[in-house]
Order: sequence, then C-alpha cells, then structure tokens
Amino acid sequence: MSARRVLTLLRRTLVWLALLALAAILAVAVVVPRLGGATPYVISTGSMRPDLPPGTLVVVRPVDDEEIGIGSVITYQVRSGEPAVATHRVIATSIDGRGQRSWRTQGDANDAADPEPVRPVQVKGELWYAVPHVGRIGDLISPQRRLVLAQLLAAGLVGYALVMFAGAGRQRRSARRDERVRLADEQAAHHQDRVPS
Repeated sequence: MSARRVLTLLRRTLVWLALLALAAILAVAVVVPRLGGATPYVISTGSMRPDLPPGTLVVVRPVDDEEIGIGSVITYQVRSGEPAVATHRVIATSIDGRGQRSWRTQGDANDAADPEPVRPVQVKGELWYAVPHVGRIGDLISPQRRLVLAQLLAAGLVGYALVMFAGAGRQRRSARRDERVRLADEQAAHHQDRVPS
C-alpha cells in the first residue's frame, strides 16, 4: 500500500472518529434528553465536587415527589418562578401540617445545608445521568445558536456521508473499467497468440 493511500485512509478514519465523537456528544446532550422527556443543565460551581465538577452536563428528568428521598440529586429553582437553578443532594425530607413535602439540600462539597427548604413546585427533576466536561462545550455556544449548530452538524454529517458514497461509487466504476480493460487486453493477447505468423 502506498504512503499516499495510507495517509488518505488515516485522514478518513480521523474525520469519521471526530464526526462520531461529535454525534455522540450531540446525542447525550440533546437527542437522548429530548426523547426521554428530560432537561440538560450544566454544573457551573464546585458545590457538587468531586462527582459533579464544574462543566459537567447533568440531565434531569421529572419524577414524582414520592420518589425523591435522602441521597437523591435534584435540580431545583433557587427561588420559585425564577430561572436560576441549583443541583444538590437531598439530605432530609419533611412533610408539613398540610401534607406538603419539602427537602433540605446540600452540595456535596459544601459545609452547610442550603438555607431554604426546596418545595415541590421548585423541583425541575432528579439526576438521570451526568457527562463530565461536555457542559464546557455548551458554555462556548450561546443557547440561541445551539439548535442551529445541531442542524448544521446533522447536515454536515449527511453531506459527508453522501460525498463518501459518491467516492465509493466512483472507485467501483473505475475498478470495473480497469477490469474491462484488463479483460480486453487479455483477449487481444490471446487472439494474437492464435493468429499464425
């Protein structure tokens, strides 16, 4: 195999690996949460170290209040109705006189519990899965551009696949043409061998 062919094969392999890595990131960050009815968030502080360091993508899905217990990691609105959220571990549960549940939470790396109990209306969901460092990619891209980027990436993957299929088709046609030429040459040589001199 020639050096040029080895380099071409290596380049294609690296491009495919990069595309597969991007597709995997897109799947865990967007597709799987959307299909599972979950929501992705990015850990931005060190309060949940060492298991969930800053830059970790956490995906939470809605759960019934009864499913949240001590040890559960939940994402909740810091103040009800406001967009700011926190992801902390439940360290205590309680039910008030009206039968309303609430939870005390604390970051794994924090020395003290969070100041206010979390009410059910604040809970966005319970941790489903987490992927370290993937959230850092999201920090580089504004939320408005993520969907456009995902669509461009998908179109790029489809385009690249079409180019690869077209190239493979050209190679097959070229191989068939070369085979026909080889057969014609063999027939001509065989014909010349049979012609008396």
